Amino acid sequence: MNSHGGLEPVPRRSTAALIADQLRSAIMYGHLAPGDQLGETDLAAQLGVSRGPLREAMQRLVQEGLLRSERHRGLFVRELEAEDVRDIYVARLAVERASCELVMRGNRGEALARLTASLEELVQAAETGDRTAMSDADQAFHQTLVSCSGNRRLERMAQTLLVETRMCLTVMQDVYPEAAELVDEHRKLLDAITEGDEKQLLNLIESHMLDTVDRINTTGPAAIRRSTSAQN
Repeated sequence: MNSHGGLEPVPRRSTAALIADQLRSAIMYGHLAPGDQLGETDLAAQLGVSRGPLREAMQRLVQEGLLRSERHRGLFVRELEAEDVRDIYVARLAVERASCELVMRGNRGEALARLTASLEELVQAAETGDRTAMSDADQAFHQTLVSCSGNRRLERMAQTLLVETRMCLTVMQDVYPEAAELVDEHRKLLDAITEGDEKQLLNLIESHMLDTVDRINTTGPAAIRRSTSAQN
């Protein structure tokens, strides 16, 4: 409804946006692995779409940094080096620190309700011992945290960074926290929001990200290359 009370058409997501979602998910879960080339003909047939919206969708992912273009060769899923993984977590820290500040100064009650539900999902995933489920619940918690900021631009940035984080899943399994530790880290984040302790929250989110970077540093570039190669 517009400002004068008139009715307007409800916007629908374009075909290209829906295709981009599917490609993003395929990259995130490794169905399209780092280094894989994207063939237009095969993908169009698999998705049941024409090449026009498929090309538009792939260009969106190029802009997001998930695909890379090679002249005269085509499009490939981007491969991540150790330095890329560290950069991802440093960028996530910037986005989530800003989100935490906005959460603490906004509707904290709504944020607590949504994050409490996200934490419960993480607890349930941890109880199964399924690392993929734990990773999904872990990322859902952080996506919810950024969403609670109410800042759409931060949400868009976080979405790409979280997809890139999942691209590192194979690498991260060697340094991924144990279930109890993972739940405890996120419970402390929620406790700081509950107590209205912004300084503690910012300290915790910084430690949460930088501790992961430290773990990656101990893994080293060679291990990351080996894990990436194993997916191809």
